[in-house]
Amino acid sequence: MNSTTFSSFLLGISSMPLFVLDKKILLSQYVPIDLSVDNLELQTFNISSSQAWTVFINNYCQQKQALVAYGGYNEKRNIYKRSSYFNEQNTDTERNIHLGIDLWIASGTPIFSPLEGRIHSFANNANFGDYGPTLILEHQIKDVIFYTLYGHLSLDSLTNKKVGDVVKQGEQIATLGAADVNGDYAPHLHFQIIRDMEGFMGDYPGVCNKKNLDKFLQNCPDPNLLLKLN
Repeated sequence: MNSTTFSSFLLGISSMPLFVLDKKILLSQYVPIDLSVDNLELQTFNISSSQAWTVFINNYCQQKQALVAYGGYNEKRNIYKRSSYFNEQNTDTERNIHLGIDLWIASGTPIFSPLEGRIHSFANNANFGDYGPTLILEHQIKDVIFYTLYGHLSLDSLTNKKVGDVVKQGEQIATLGAADVNGDYAPHLHFQIIRDMEGFMGDYPGVCNKKNLDKFLQNCPDPNLLLKLN
């Protein structure tokens, strides 16, 4: 199955949106947000500060009368320059292109599985600017296997978890973490679809460089194929 066929497969799983946040949050309460290098508003505050990011996101949602700000797939960002974990001098190898979708909402927010699956792996990726607590689910629909990754969770989200445990569609699987555990970001969920885990456990790159972008976009299609937030 090539990447185009796989994207069509994901889109066809459900004609209705699938949810990783509470279904009671109406789609009209989601608002897109641009966090790319082209957004000049991001030059008005210290993007190295998780507190400043929280204020910016909260103000944005209030202005838009929204509960959730979302976006970021295939988006080039400057925020990763603050961390040596991502930042390299060569512009072709600097990891600054986002491979998932971010859902910006308060810490402690419950996270749900959009599909039935099982726990593939989990870990606390504690590097500065990394995912923090991370959970990965494996899904099989007919003969197609793929994975979903949930990053920036609370530490409690990893307790009492076992690899192989079955997860039902709509089951709560986690809560969002605060900046002190989530890699030092304003609270948000990083949600990513992955075709091939390539041997990773509890982790998979959520940001890539320009040089490897085509490969990663083929392996990590747009999560909005499932969430249908647009």
